[in-house]
Amino acid sequence: MPRAVRFDEYGDVDVLRVVEVPRPVPGPGQVLVEVKAAGINPGEAGIRKGLLDAMWPASFPSGQGSDLAGVVTGAGADVTAFAPGDEVFGFTDDRASQAEFVAVDARNFTPRPTGVSWEVAGGLPVVGTTAWACVRAVGVTTGDTVVVSGAAGGVGTVASQLARNAGATVLGLAGPAHHDWLAEHGIVPVAHGAGVADRLRAVAGRAPDAFIDTHGDGYVQLAVELGVRPERINTVIDFDAAERHGAKTDGNAAGANADVLAALAAQLHSGELELPIARAYPLDEVRDAYRDLEGGHTLGKIVLVP
Repeated sequence: MPRAVRFDEYGDVDVLRVVEVPRPVPGPGQVLVEVKAAGINPGEAGIRKGLLDAMWPASFPSGQGSDLAGVVTGAGADVTAFAPGDEVFGFTDDRASQAEFVAVDARNFTPRPTGVSWEVAGGLPVVGTTAWACVRAVGVTTGDTVVVSGAAGGVGTVASQLARNAGATVLGLAGPAHHDWLAEHGIVPVAHGAGVADRLRAVAGRAPDAFIDTHGDGYVQLAVELGVRPERINTVIDFDAAERHGAKTDGNAAGANADVLAALAAQLHSGELELPIARAYPLDEVRDAYRDLEGGHTLGKIVLVP
């Protein structure tokens, strides 16, 4: 029997376990995928801890995970876009990707780009579509100066590159350990922490045009203080501040579709976009993977490899 990540109650990483489950059967419009890589995301940790119960309650036993890349092994009725043997990547809305096999709506997939690793393809969907939505929300255009907080994280690395590709000068807030990676990818690194407002003013020379917040912790307020107009501020985490200041909160839900994935895949294939993989863990080490994620300070994505 195939294996999958499950948890039976809210709690720390110790509630996670890998168990045998019945092999999924694809329904109409679905494909069955043998998972080669599945991303992990901070929101999943929040759901597992019960911190997001009001918005996204869990039904126990609960699966986990949205991102995945793998090989189609079967298809339900009405599926014409994919056939067994096709290599795909995309997402599930059923908290089920951290598993060896998963049945997913075919409309949530696009072909894996040639030359793109399983780990990158499996780690991209959530952060990629979220980053795409962030860049669109603040209307990045050629000549803009855009600040990205958490620029070395999963969403931040992709959003910074997408804004750069749109012709903006991107100031990436990150710890010094990740400044070289940002600079090598055409992003101006700026250290976070005390004095960040002065550093941003000194580098930008004027008020930034837009601000993408992937970290929270006061960055929406900072953007306002720097003179960024609220309609050009987008946060994926600090919703209270966004409501106070009239900022935007576009995230994964605003970009999660196969057309966006295909556009991101084209940039991966051309080399215009890169997703750094901090580490790949075997499925059995899911607890260690989430400890790593929740410790912060990783560059890019952490993935599971069933």
